[in-house]
Amino acid sequence: MHRKEDARFVRGRGTYVDDVNLPGMLHGAVLRSPYAHARIVSIDTAAAQAHPKVKAVITGQTLEGLKLAWMPTLSADTQAVLATDKVRFQGQEVAFVVAEDRYAARDALELIDVEYEPLTAVVDARRALDPDAPVIRDDKEGQADNHIFDWGAGDEAATDAVFASAEVVVAQDVLYPRVHPAPLETCGAIADFDAVTGKLTIWCNTQAPHAHRTVYALVAGLPEHKIRVISPDVGGGFGNKVPIYPGYVCAIVGSIVTGKPVKWMEDRSENLMSTGFARDYHMRGEVAATRDGNIRALRVKVIADHGAFNGTAQPTKFPAGFFHVFTGSYDVEAAHCAVTGVYTNKAPGGVAYACSFRITEAAYLIERMIDVLAYELKMDPAELRMKNLLKPEQFPYPSPTGWEYDSGDYPRALQLALDMAGYDELRAAQQQQRERWLAGDRTGPLTGIGLSFFTEAVGAGPRKHMDILGLGMADGAELRVHPTGKAVLRISVQSQGQGHETTYAQIVAEELGIPVDDIDVVHGDTDQTPFGLGTYGSRSTPVSGAATAVVARKVRERARQVASAMLEVDPGDLEWEKGRWFVRGDQGQGRTIQEIALAAHSSLELPEGIEGHLDATTVYNPPNLTFPFGAYICVVDVDPGTGQVKVRRFVAVDDCGVRINPTIVEGQVHGGLADGVGMALMQLIAFDEDGNCLGASFMDYLLPTSMECPSWELGETVTPSPHHPIGAKGVGESATVGSPAAVVNAVLDALKPYGVRHADMPLTPAHVWRAIQGRPLRTDLAIT
Repeated sequence: MHRKEDARFVRGRGTYVDDVNLPGMLHGAVLRSPYAHARIVSIDTAAAQAHPKVKAVITGQTLEGLKLAWMPTLSADTQAVLATDKVRFQGQEVAFVVAEDRYAARDALELIDVEYEPLTAVVDARRALDPDAPVIRDDKEGQADNHIFDWGAGDEAATDAVFASAEVVVAQDVLYPRVHPAPLETCGAIADFDAVTGKLTIWCNTQAPHAHRTVYALVAGLPEHKIRVISPDVGGGFGNKVPIYPGYVCAIVGSIVTGKPVKWMEDRSENLMSTGFARDYHMRGEVAATRDGNIRALRVKVIADHGAFNGTAQPTKFPAGFFHVFTGSYDVEAAHCAVTGVYTNKAPGGVAYACSFRITEAAYLIERMIDVLAYELKMDPAELRMKNLLKPEQFPYPSPTGWEYDSGDYPRALQLALDMAGYDELRAAQQQQRERWLAGDRTGPLTGIGLSFFTEAVGAGPRKHMDILGLGMADGAELRVHPTGKAVLRISVQSQGQGHETTYAQIVAEELGIPVDDIDVVHGDTDQTPFGLGTYGSRSTPVSGAATAVVARKVRERARQVASAMLEVDPGDLEWEKGRWFVRGDQGQGRTIQEIALAAHSSLELPEGIEGHLDATTVYNPPNLTFPFGAYICVVDVDPGTGQVKVRRFVAVDDCGVRINPTIVEGQVHGGLADGVGMALMQLIAFDEDGNCLGASFMDYLLPTSMECPSWELGETVTPSPHHPIGAKGVGESATVGSPAAVVNAVLDALKPYGVRHADMPLTPAHVWRAIQGRPLRTDLAIT
């Protein structure tokens, strides 16, 4: 079925944060640092305060008096709301102006005089660990360097033992550089504090309204039940709208100070410079194998660049997210990873950009390493993968780093992708092209064929293993069927385009037999919905969708009790068919869910212990994550004169379990594949040596359009998850996990005639051209 929400979206009738206008509303603007690292000598706000339309100018000193200068991050670090001692990245918030309109607020920023004492910036995560590197977080007691954490998974001793006896060992340095989710709608908030009632209402385009409410209570010292967070329609999130940004807190303070509602909306450059980034992992991978291609062990060391504040949205026990799924889809004897987090003079972040926590980095690493091993062994990359993939009979599979993969038929998915692509024919045509090239006929582009296979872990909780700031990742759901048989479902996750209003209504319809059009889905308002940690990490359908199925089944069971009173039979004598309970052996004697709903509100005498009304609540705590997987094949053409890369074909076979709405899943896969192409070839937040951000506009930070994307060729296999009531493993964002490696492997495959074996991401045309010319590859090239 078509998405229910599209009726308003395609007509421009959606309501986004910037569409909300309140009586007497003021506007806020943020003054940002031009330096990546500098001490603040003084801030003079007198001229700005004298502006006739300015109502307040807030600085870090103002916030210190209110004990609001620092706020907790989702990784239990602290972050400056407005800088007090020094600035730690270009674009950091220094002052906040509240004025009658947004233009006056922006104009007044120019009137604030800040004197800075520039300091040496640290933008290279590896150099950040040098003994003589400037200490970025000298605000933290006892912090004498830029080290944040050391974390590891797997058995180091067992892994080293396998490597010591391995016939073949290959190693590779792999960079997955900083990229940005770049949602269509930038971040923003409206805060309205009522001094009489003590009620604070915040309209905010967040992916996690309930988590935000709890943190606001901790930051502002307001009672949590006096805070209402409303997240209306959200124009894309992709992880970027999970963190709490200083602009949100400044809007709250502005409203408290002025007694008026205050709106803050960032512009595109602010979004790219200062909000949550993704990736920025410096990885060194090693593979131990036999000469005939059996992968025995994997070993990885990572330096994780977290920026100036540790603002990653990761489960507490997993500071590097789910990176320890880096063994991917392969059966290995042993594995170990060691991750070191560091501070640098860059914006904080580390969000799950259209994936689960850090799994994209892990999948990219292992799939690059498989190609490196294939090159060393002179094996076909598809043959090497097929030889080492987990087999269906090995599930549930305990991985050497602690995961338990629930289900899957990996060889079937890879074979389907190979068949769809016509893999053997592609390789034969490529070989003929290379023979012509070697013979001197160098007309036309070079063709590259790249593969990747991925396993993603989605659906965070379970609560016993996963939390953020001590808040478990279970999700609530409430369902009420009105007397006329219409239903309202209230969920704890927030949609940013995934189609929750359609998908969740379909789940209720399937469980109760109520038409989808008779079911409303309410989300994004903490006063109207049950508690939950929000939408990110591809968790909403596996967890909140499962909660929806559970609560619908509770209502169905209550309907059985009411129907038994209506039909004057024992509840155990009733059987269910979609939309009605009937007497076993007499299908004509039954009642529809609509008839039962009306009776539940009537004077009908119900069985003892059964309350009236058809409603129920639940909190769903998943027993495990689910593990969608897929096989991707990319075909590229590289122009040897310019290095320009064109993605000619892309075959994607996904297995995300039961597809509740195939159209929505297909749309998610399309978006994820486009993201993957963009991250492989175009998207890059680069910095110069002084920490200046070189990707602060869409003139510099390039996003893929339909011109860069081929017509996707999609396939699917279906392996239901045994862990979740609806069998869904995810909604297709896994495409972002699997696609970048396929693209990069294809480009490197095309460059084999030039002897190119190593290239760091991103493979922009500039990088590819340098490789063709035999020049050293650099990862700091600005995109031009």
